Amino acid sequence: MDNQTIKDMQDQIAKLQLDLSDLTTEMYKGNFSGHQDFSKYSNFTSGLKVPHYDTAPASADIGEIIEVGGKLCIASTANNFTIVGTQS
Repeated sequence: MDNQTIKDMQDQIAKLQLDLSDLTTEMYKGNFSGHQDFSKYSNFTSGLKVPHYDTAPASADIGEIIEVGGKLCIASTANNFTIVGTQS
């Protein structure tokens, strides 16, 4: 290998190490977020936390799940939360 190829490989390794360090830092700070779409069902082996609100926010994305006053709500249309099921 020539010197330029070796330098290029060393530069790539240094960048990968920096990227890994950044990802590790974000994960341990709790700032890491991810998104994955599933075409079927999702099963959770631990608890699922949803945000709590005293009143439903004015804006919402379809499928967004929140808790308002002890009731589970979902946005079935844009900017409109409805109570899930027959909660009273």
